[in-house]
Amino acid sequence: MRIYMQTPVAAGQTPRFCQLMLQRDLLGGWSLTRESGEQGRAGRIRRAHFARLDEAQAQFQQWRDKQLRLGYRIVYMEGMEMPT
Repeated sequence: MRIYMQTPVAAGQTPRFCQLMLQRDLLGGWSLTRESGEQGRAGRIRRAHFARLDEAQAQFQQWRDKQLRLGYRIVYMEGMEMPT
């Protein structure tokens, strides 16, 4: 699963981005990666590891929902349905 979000362009402000990726790791667990920062610059990368898919998906959705509440808009989504 992957989702890429960005803040709307505002006068005098550089847009920000947030990308979430959920992938199976080599040991059978799940790796959730969050990259965020200013558009056009290197972002900060954070990773979390989960033994179970449902735990990883719950955290993925929490992070996604938090960014949407902060004003981010979905630009690209892969491997999931649009949030309601």
